Amino acid sequence: MHPSPGHRMYPERIPYLIDIPQIALGDLFVQAAARYGDRPALSFGGRLWTYRALCDDAKAFAAALGDAGVAYGDRVAVMLPNCPAFVIAYYGTLLAGGTVALFNPMSVEREVAELLADAEPKVVVTLASLLPRVAASQPSQPKFAVLVQDGQTADGAGASDLDAAHSSGSPEAPFGTIEFNMFLHRGQTRTFEPVAIQPTSDVATLQYTGGTTGKPKAAMLTHFNLVANVMQSATFYQDLYRPGEDVCLAVLPLFHAFGMTLCMNVSLYLGAKLVLLPKFEPQLVIRALREERPTIFPGVPTMYTALLHMPDISAEDLGSIRMCISGGGPMPVEVMRAFEAKAGCTVLEGYGLSETSPITHCNPPFAPRKEGTVGIAFPSTVCRLVSLDGSTDEVAPGGVGELAVKGPQVMKGYWRAPEATREVLHDGWFRTGDVARIDEDGYVSILDRKKDLIIASGYNVYPREIEDVLYGHPLIQEALVVGVPDAYRGETVKACIVLKAGARLTDLELIDYCRSRLAPYKVPRIVEFRMELPKSAIGKLLRRALREEESTE
Repeated sequence: MHPSPGHRMYPERIPYLIDIPQIALGDLFVQAAARYGDRPALSFGGRLWTYRALCDDAKAFAAALGDAGVAYGDRVAVMLPNCPAFVIAYYGTLLAGGTVALFNPMSVEREVAELLADAEPKVVVTLASLLPRVAASQPSQPKFAVLVQDGQTADGAGASDLDAAHSSGSPEAPFGTIEFNMFLHRGQTRTFEPVAIQPTSDVATLQYTGGTTGKPKAAMLTHFNLVANVMQSATFYQDLYRPGEDVCLAVLPLFHAFGMTLCMNVSLYLGAKLVLLPKFEPQLVIRALREERPTIFPGVPTMYTALLHMPDISAEDLGSIRMCISGGGPMPVEVMRAFEAKAGCTVLEGYGLSETSPITHCNPPFAPRKEGTVGIAFPSTVCRLVSLDGSTDEVAPGGVGELAVKGPQVMKGYWRAPEATREVLHDGWFRTGDVARIDEDGYVSILDRKKDLIIASGYNVYPREIEDVLYGHPLIQEALVVGVPDAYRGETVKACIVLKAGARLTDLELIDYCRSRLAPYKVPRIVEFRMELPKSAIGKLLRRALREEESTE
């Protein structure tokens, strides 16, 4: 008997149950570095790091941390955009026996203060220009900060600035500071001493996840969790990966779970070259496509939408890509089809959360893809639907319920938040907060977040269904749907729209378009045209931000 219905779709050559090695994530990286030696590991701003050089730098960083008094279990905050220093600090911290607290470098002063108070890191690794945000945080302060020089310019130049001496001196700070390259040099003069890790219990990363309360909440991902997701990915996508040959375009931020696992951890385990871009900037992406010829492109739907509408990009520019994974939010079917037609490769939509390291489901490369679903369960992963009323009652086959998942990639719990942990973890099952349906083949359709459900005149309305219809309109580039208070209906449907460049459309025309494709209670009653929609750090459209706007008006 298969643990999950979707596991029936696995061919005999691909196991749906796998053994996860009891190994620390840092040691897994060291083994990969020994295996791939002189193979390029990182490409950034015209410079290359081999696997051997990258591993040596990570060990030097670990030795420097130990020399500075960072001990087993201490937190090291990494607040950087995608750059070699991020990768070095990440693996260096793990090799030193520390926990990496991943901070979004776009966090404002108030947010940095909250993150520092929550994680209490001994060290912060950040850009020199961001030091004032750290220095202003009271009362929580790190022991010292390791400063990476700014200089990543819009055209990708400035990589050499990461290695330049900090000649201008450190900004004013109530704690010690040291330039990144000097810190590495200090570690190179020390002996690296491996630290014993307990993979199933020791926390590798504090992965901060979005919330509506404004209070930071970090998923504790153990070494075992992260190694499991690497192994699950390598197994599930084995028909697409070419170990030692692939080139991965890493424009997803590495501080986000999607980028951390699928761009960085999996790629470096399989000997790929990681092409680092500090942000999703059209000209940077086009240059990387033409010069680096990536074979793997993990992205979020807004990135695929943006690539489709870049006037300077051609099918030839996209022609090297063999593997496209979409996550971080629902992929509109029309966008998926248009991108595939232009790029000539299949886009596999998947699903995951910060709390699950992050991937639990994906459309398989070895079985039929079902558009509009997030595919089937990963190896050694099971799922079920439970009642939307918060109980653990299982929903009958064919019904709608909250998706719950169980597997080796599910977090240990939330950092210093036992009550929040108890709300979502029950006997190893993680309640995702997503409303879903599972078909007879085990393919999961995410209908919406529980809290995004609109109840209009007593009917359940799922914003994603309406958004899929809106994306079918030839003049619409992006769309989000929210419920707004209505004295008569309880809630009514509002659509926020970004039109394609030069397009013109009225609200009445759009409503008429929806009436022919949706039941009356689902048709938007309010339409708002905008220049842009709110997005997260990875480019995920933020329906939550629109809901908060409506609640304050």
